Amino acid sequence: MPHTKVFDLTDFKNLHQAMEKVQPKLDKSWLTLLEEEFQKPYFSQIKQFLLTEKKKGKKIYPPGKLIFNAFDTTPVDNVKVVILGQDPYHGPGQAHGLSFSVPDGVKPPPSLKNIFKEINTSLGTPIPIKGNLEPWAKQGVFLLNAVLTVEARTPASHKSIGWEQFTDAVIRKLSEHKEGLIFMLWGNFAKGKMKFIDTEKHHVLSSTHPSPFSAHNGFFGNNHFKKTNELLESMGQAPIDWSLN
Repeated sequence: MPHTKVFDLTDFKNLHQAMEKVQPKLDKSWLTLLEEEFQKPYFSQIKQFLLTEKKKGKKIYPPGKLIFNAFDTTPVDNVKVVILGQDPYHGPGQAHGLSFSVPDGVKPPPSLKNIFKEINTSLGTPIPIKGNLEPWAKQGVFLLNAVLTVEARTPASHKSIGWEQFTDAVIRKLSEHKEGLIFMLWGNFAKGKMKFIDTEKHHVLSSTHPSPFSAHNGFFGNNHFKKTNELLESMGQAPIDWSLN
């Protein structure tokens, strides 16, 4: 069955029209891996929910074309590292479909600032001014949020619409189809996804969340970014340039 770069499932037509008349992009490798999930009833329910909310005038982040940005920026074959977030930022202009990341021109949120501090401490690289993590994604860091959409200014508002069933399947399928991935699981929510990962085949690095409420209780000093590069090099793979410079 042929696939194209554009996410073109026919039953997504109405959602395309509702979400700013743009088509979400999804690399064809993910269409192949996740084709079964897109056809399940729960996924139709997600689409219907988003369509209904848009018709009510609700503002939903990220913009429609960026809902699957992580999947479009990091093809399946390129995935080396997985950083799992919870749901998108809910402030104007912040979310662009990559966990913990914000577009150019948007001030890095507190958790991202703490991520940069940890990288600076463990690797000695300068703390970036901007918070756009696309350069990581293009190197094989899959920046996955467990929930892919959110209502403006309402955190966790789309937590129960079915996204977690979809992203749990994503984690499970990555675990099944790939070898030697490095999963960074920060906080209890992310650690709860460990059950979908075959730890015989993959590496799991876990700690507290980089949020200001918990970063000092185990995130700072976890050395995950240094350990990730050491693991990649031990497997004969290129390390990640975490510097963003």
